[in-house]
Amino acid sequence: MVQIPNEQATRAQVPPQRAAHSVPTSADVARRAGVSRATVSYVLNNVPAVRISEPTRRRVREAARELGYVPHAAARSLRAGQSRMVLMPSPSAPVGALYHRFFNEFQWALSRLDYTVVQYGSVGLSGDDAALAWAELRPVAVVAPGAHELGPQGVAILKRSGARAVITVGPRAVEGAHALLVDHRTVGRCAAEHLLARGCRRIGVVMPELTALEFYSRPRLAGVREAAEAAGAEVRELPLAYEEESAARLAARWRDWGLDGVFAFNDEYAMLLMAALRDEGLDIPADTAMVGVDDLVLGRLLRPRLTTVRMDLPSGQELAELVDRTVRHPGGSPVVRDLLGTTLVPRESS
Repeated sequence: MVQIPNEQATRAQVPPQRAAHSVPTSADVARRAGVSRATVSYVLNNVPAVRISEPTRRRVREAARELGYVPHAAARSLRAGQSRMVLMPSPSAPVGALYHRFFNEFQWALSRLDYTVVQYGSVGLSGDDAALAWAELRPVAVVAPGAHELGPQGVAILKRSGARAVITVGPRAVEGAHALLVDHRTVGRCAAEHLLARGCRRIGVVMPELTALEFYSRPRLAGVREAAEAAGAEVRELPLAYEEESAARLAARWRDWGLDGVFAFNDEYAMLLMAALRDEGLDIPADTAMVGVDDLVLGRLLRPRLTTVRMDLPSGQELAELVDRTVRHPGGSPVVRDLLGTTLVPRESS
């Protein structure tokens, strides 16, 4: 007679085994480094108030690296009584190299100040709906681009959820938030004033057909119109998809319009259109003067070299320090400052 062992008894006889790939803890780091868990916390969280020797710091970091230990951001927030997360909604449209550099520097500077930067993909959300979605993550600060149309109610929602700093980036200030003003009309005015000074009186303005870029392109067009109206010049909108075929269709009608100057949305659109115009036998700048935006290296390699508007932004370090000051002292009056400056870089295309 074969006796079938009791399943529960069999399980009881099997010694508990640690999972082969268990998540390392601060206690594991402390044992390997030969220090207390408190010392591990002080070192890995960069606590400045506690003096720890450099050899001990190196030993702790080496142990953490060998074990693959990473501090738990949520647990750290609970201990501190507030989050260290700075939320940045993802751009709703493609942004240029200048903005990429600026925000990369900004994120790096925040990490040096011991903040965790999270980019939130909130495509399709704006205003109060976006604020509610962001608030669920309980960030200590939010840096919101103006395309998301955050309003006073959204700012209030974020502050009630624990955000100590709400900073908007856009053409106008929002009640209750710090404001970094970015008015793209200045970009259009800068380009138009240059073309007008060169004698242009019939100016085309390249408008990307991508709807998401209207947040930038419409104010730039308005800036061109303001400058042109004051000088008695004409302005024509030129819708352009970022395709060779679209540029060729524009170039084919160029002589009919008699445009003697063109402001392209950015250097990439300018280069696309310049190639199409030259294929049509038009000379840049003799037939049409051209100005782009962004001061890309490729624009300097063209022949003729591309005249451009360079946008001057403050360092990401400055913005990171503003976030940190506001988090530490949230009761101050809202800061409102201009973020965007412009510089015309003249070259052969105009």
